[in-house]
Amino acid sequence: MSLAIETHRLARDFGDFRAVDGLDLRVEGGTFYGFLGPNGAGKSTTIKMLTGLLAPSAGSVRVLGRDMSDHVQALDARRHIGVIAENLSLFDNLTAREYLTFVGRMHLMPRATVRARADELLDLLGLADEGTKLSLEYSHGMKKKLALAAALLPNPDLLFLDEPFEGVDAITSRVIRDLLAGFVARGSTVFLTSHVLEIVERLCTHVGIIAGGRLVEQASLELIRQGDTLENRFIQLAGADAVAAPKLAWLEVAQ
Repeated sequence: MSLAIETHRLARDFGDFRAVDGLDLRVEGGTFYGFLGPNGAGKSTTIKMLTGLLAPSAGSVRVLGRDMSDHVQALDARRHIGVIAENLSLFDNLTAREYLTFVGRMHLMPRATVRARADELLDLLGLADEGTKLSLEYSHGMKKKLALAAALLPNPDLLFLDEPFEGVDAITSRVIRDLLAGFVARGSTVFLTSHVLEIVERLCTHVGIIAGGRLVEQASLELIRQGDTLENRFIQLAGADAVAAPKLAWLEVAQ
């Protein structure tokens, strides 16, 4: 099977701090890949490099077979990917439909196709009745759904999702999970970061774990778990073999 994402010794420095250090990712096409790590491990920085939003300090990136260091190839790759970024990056003064129309034009999609897909996405995600509301008036969950609609609009081969379930209610979470499962079932690839390990365990076929900017494990979900829960294996692999129960002396019950 061809690789949707391939990196070699990928690194990114911010001054004297190395946020990502020698990453060798291998993500097969048609898989649901969960990219896990503690806060500050380098997950969002990695996604920014994979999507061309941030230049690597060292190493190489290939996305859908394209060399992301080559401007022409990187531009072609971006036509085939969808992204929900860490900060969502919506235009506050556009309605949902206006925003999707803008995204469609950026992808050079026919107007009729944009209109039809926008109708379907807005209806499916429960945003059809919010037609006159600007996105700055949206709740956090509504913004997440609009960002997902924009990412899916061009029918991408590869979807990057940075914490798509963060701050989302149970109903919205279910809608997003079902959409993503269908997306992968048709042969597309999802690259997901999430701290909600139950969702990762339910959706993902493969997992990579990063800690301190370095990839510590990468395999199928079953091989990662080794018969244990993903949470326990994540804690072990991320560098904490035992997590002590937190204690506050002033909250302890007096004997």
